[in-house]
Amino acid sequence: MKLINMNYLLLENVSKSYGDKILFENINLSINKGDKIGLIAKNGSGKSTLLRVITGEESPEGENAKILVNKDITLAFLKQDPYFDKESTLIDAIFDTDDPKIKAIKIYEEALVKNDSVSLEKSIAKLEDLKAWNIESEIKEVLFKLKIPELDKKIKEISGGQKKRLALAKIVIQNPEFLILDEPTNHLDVDMIEWLEEYLGSKNLTLFMVTHDRYFLENTCNKIVELDRGNLYVYSGNYSEYLKKKAERTHNEAITVDKLKKLYKKELEWLRRQPKARGTKSKSRIERAHQIKEKASKTIYNDAISIDIETMRLGGKILELYNIGKSYGELKILDDFSYKFKKFEKLGIVGDNGVGKSTFINILMGLLKPDKGKVVMGETVKFGYFAQQGLDLTRDKTVIDLIRDIAEYLPMSNGRKLTAEQLLEKFLFSRKHQQIYISQLSGGEKRRLQLLAVLMKNPNFLVLDEPTNDLDIITLNILEEYLLGFKGNLIVITHDRYFMDKLTDHLFVMTGNGKIKDFNGTFTEYRQFLKQEKKSAENKIPKSISAENKNLLRKEKKQINNEINRTLKSIESKEAEKDKIMKIFEFNTEENPEKIVELSTKLDSLNKEITQLETNWEQLMEKLDRLDLL
Repeated sequence: MKLINMNYLLLENVSKSYGDKILFENINLSINKGDKIGLIAKNGSGKSTLLRVITGEESPEGENAKILVNKDITLAFLKQDPYFDKESTLIDAIFDTDDPKIKAIKIYEEALVKNDSVSLEKSIAKLEDLKAWNIESEIKEVLFKLKIPELDKKIKEISGGQKKRLALAKIVIQNPEFLILDEPTNHLDVDMIEWLEEYLGSKNLTLFMVTHDRYFLENTCNKIVELDRGNLYVYSGNYSEYLKKKAERTHNEAITVDKLKKLYKKELEWLRRQPKARGTKSKSRIERAHQIKEKASKTIYNDAISIDIETMRLGGKILELYNIGKSYGELKILDDFSYKFKKFEKLGIVGDNGVGKSTFINILMGLLKPDKGKVVMGETVKFGYFAQQGLDLTRDKTVIDLIRDIAEYLPMSNGRKLTAEQLLEKFLFSRKHQQIYISQLSGGEKRRLQLLAVLMKNPNFLVLDEPTNDLDIITLNILEEYLLGFKGNLIVITHDRYFMDKLTDHLFVMTGNGKIKDFNGTFTEYRQFLKQEKKSAENKIPKSISAENKNLLRKEKKQINNEINRTLKSIESKEAEKDKIMKIFEFNTEENPEKIVELSTKLDSLNKEITQLETNWEQLMEKLDRLDLL
């Protein structure tokens, strides 16, 4: 096996297993310059393992296994859980490279942070010499778009989501020729995802990535690779093309397997007819029978499964809200909101992080009381709630025991019964897998099981708060098929644009300060509406500005800068309060239970206020950027 200039990566006869479980066996793959490839597989099939084998973090198996990476190109790997030294600053982490231009930008950024005028002057001169100002502006855009916090912060002071965005920013800034990405859209909001799609599409990059974001696959990839039962299948085209070609392959496989089963039956009959004492059986015929049996027993998986459950009847009155108000300190979640839900309504809730989406649905379900107004729930309503937190188990159980404890079966609309075992099988838990203890499941499998625990209660009003996290594309397809046939009301909060578009009729848009707009359309249509609004606003910007207007503009920018400073001070103040409470929890173990509850409530309130203040800061910065264009 030999690399040529266009080859970035070649795999030949690569295998990997853990114990008795074979993840992939004798697979081959070629990645060439300009390929933008998405890798699809069920959770636990070995997607992340394959990435680690390619990047050399794990060794391949097999005597003839070969992995060749082009030595003349730069390669970067975004891990699902990136590691940084906790004591390092964000500046050190982002600009850790040998590139002289990026090193010069690091010195410049450090001088800005320290307000060191001497170093600043020297670094500006260096940037001039290297002609690196274009790169500096690109880096600023990356940091701004990915909402990277203050660069003098230490890694230990930022969240896991911010670390993932930091790792992505570092890779983008280094501008490698070949990118390997493991779930790049995790912890990104829609604005960030759309920016990243545009960035990856506009650059002459080669990509190999794992993601469950189907619009991202659709908009970014020109090839899809599927890892299925240890084999790799390569499809040219984006996600839409993959779906067509996968359907064709599955259909052809089903025909082939059906023929093989008939042939195997004949071979089995031949073997059984032979006398036991006869030693002249054809060895080749016996071996052939075993080979046919292996192929014929292959399971053809169909991810378009209809699960027609007989849902509990909904009455005329569903859920009614009258003049609801809710605040946390200065953070207003709902302000005099009223609404009557209609039967079988499918609703999506969208809004910035920290705007109060989860608080809103908790009020709807009666889990949280509003400050004012009332919630009236119909007598027939039975909620099913899928929360972000995951399973909360007091003791470990097997998968099947957990589901059976809820119900032994679900009634079907045709009068039959769907048993707990059958429902688990439809959601990819085999009979053998159903005997495993929950503690042994992966994160994605636990999320899948949590969904089943909700569905097994047979609710007629489903509330799903970020249900797609950690779910693979195949499971998402199954869940969507179930929900498309669901005969009840549905509320969805999710960052998955594809999932939201497919399942919801209209949107509640939480715009902040307690306001909710009802948008009659899909999430994609809403995003298009926002872009059109922004474009219209930009077209209204005057081409030239008079001296008088320039003065007004300076005053407005000064006012915004003052607001930014006030917001930053408020964030610092709230963070200081938060630190005090955290120190009490850390060092004082003798606090009474009532005090602990009081402090926990205060901490929760502070976190919400900090999130809202950070959102306000981001909006002010965007406003300032727009004014800078004038």
